[in-house]
Amino acid sequence: MENRFLIVGLGNPGKQYVGTRHNAGFMAVECLARRWQAEWSGSRAFAARLAHVRRGGQWVVLCQPQTFMNLSGEAVGKLVRYHRVATANTLVAVDDADLPLGTLRLRPQGSSGGHHGLESIETHLGTRSYPRMRLGIGRTADADREITDYVLSRFSGGEGRVFDQALARAADQMECWLTEGIRKAMDRFNGRLDDANNETVE
Repeated sequence: MENRFLIVGLGNPGKQYVGTRHNAGFMAVECLARRWQAEWSGSRAFAARLAHVRRGGQWVVLCQPQTFMNLSGEAVGKLVRYHRVATANTLVAVDDADLPLGTLRLRPQGSSGGHHGLESIETHLGTRSYPRMRLGIGRTADADREITDYVLSRFSGGEGRVFDQALARAADQMECWLTEGIRKAMDRFNGRLDDANNETVE
């Protein structure tokens, strides 16, 4: 239905994963939920944490799948079918180690790029045609060899400050997507966060 939206942040459940780079999607939807003062609740039926929000005639569900990253599509597929949300109205936020820290890249569709969470969602939705927001978590020379350890690590103090700014812009981009559409959201917010002046640069 036209006025129904689903915003999914991907990550891994459990205290040991809180604040890790791989949980960037979780952090993005949490930032949006705080802004909207939305309340989270657990759902066994959907194997997810959910927050329901009504904004200006729009009905929005925020979702954090609790199935671990590589099974994220189970929760997303159930929610899309149950609430009859169009795939074009289903936005998924994920971490991306191939993008510089603080970069935002929203696209209306695309490949998984090897991201297991996106692969799972594609399988359960049967399409790649759903919006996805990639949040750059950076990569070091060591991370090229040990990417698993890297994405499960936490940001350093300086990195954390940059990423907090990126999360605020991610929330801005999600709101823009809801109110003005994906093209405006892409044009206005896609790019790298310049820590010196808090602007995005391509």
